[in-house]
Amino acid sequence: MIAKLRSLTTQWTFLVPVLAVVLLILTWGKDLPGVVVALVTVVLAGSVLAAVHHAEVVAHRVGEPFGSLVLALAVTVIEVALIVTLMADGGDKSATLARDTVFAAVMITCNGIVGLCLLVASLRHGTAVFNPEGTGAALATVATLATLSLVLPTFTTSKPGPEFSSMQLTFAALSSLILYGLFVATQTVRHRDYFLPIARQGGVIEADDHADVPTVRTAWISLAMLGLALIGVVGLAKGVSPTIESGVSAAGLHPAVVGVVIALLVLLPETIAALRSARRDRVQTSLNLAYGSSMASIGLTIPAVALASVWLSGPLVLGLSAIHMVLLALTVVVSSLTVVPGRATPLQGGVHLVLFAAYLELAINP
Repeated sequence: MIAKLRSLTTQWTFLVPVLAVVLLILTWGKDLPGVVVALVTVVLAGSVLAAVHHAEVVAHRVGEPFGSLVLALAVTVIEVALIVTLMADGGDKSATLARDTVFAAVMITCNGIVGLCLLVASLRHGTAVFNPEGTGAALATVATLATLSLVLPTFTTSKPGPEFSSMQLTFAALSSLILYGLFVATQTVRHRDYFLPIARQGGVIEADDHADVPTVRTAWISLAMLGLALIGVVGLAKGVSPTIESGVSAAGLHPAVVGVVIALLVLLPETIAALRSARRDRVQTSLNLAYGSSMASIGLTIPAVALASVWLSGPLVLGLSAIHMVLLALTVVVSSLTVVPGRATPLQGGVHLVLFAAYLELAINP
């Protein structure tokens, strides 16, 4: 009986992603009744948990920081595809869709995920310990990408409105790709040790000893299932978005809340994986996931929408409002003060969570 239960526990992580993709194919582009929305929500939650499981299998096989990079890239690539697809549908909302999604990802990762992980790790282990060299480099890259892509368009004068001209958009896209590529090379090749979890007594932790390393075959299977699970997460999140929009409209909330909810759903696998690492006192892995996801969201989305703008009609608004620029500047300052010591207490986690709460409150009531 116990053996059967263990077998079922293992099998559901393979069955749910397949079910999610099948359900996505059957419901794509259709108006869903309440019962189907409830079913989609349940499968969506299962896909999130399955994605986290398979990401951890892959991460355990390839080690850090490659493991966190795999999950961050997988989620972001699918998220970018979703953004471009929605922009191709046209409409008034498509002009600011890329900006709103990218900024939501930055605030969720840099304040929401980072704050939760620092709080959990420091409450559980006394202080949260991480490598300031690697984390500082990641934060500097995120701040530069966010400023070049989301702040400068508000102040440029070559084109009316918070938009880039064609030449400026090309420069922003190329800069994003170059910086992201340079960071990945630094993280995985030249200075890999800067991004490995560190022990409290000093020194890096090369590998975990809590479980046997998966075989190559198991890792490849989990990588394929991770892709299916993430396709299901993003696709089903789009499927339930009309229901979310109706609920937001009925509640009298600002339309930007829809983007926040969708971003939260899409980033849920990374959030759970980061929290699990924080509980195991691997805060560096959590920060790799958070800042890596933020960086990938900007570094891949901006070039993608720049390329898509060649055939898409309508404006592409990237410049942030004054309120959001203040939140971004405060996030960069607070994050810098958090990263420099290489240690964090519950206070730092609480500060980041308050910033995230402020972003959510202003999204609901701007």
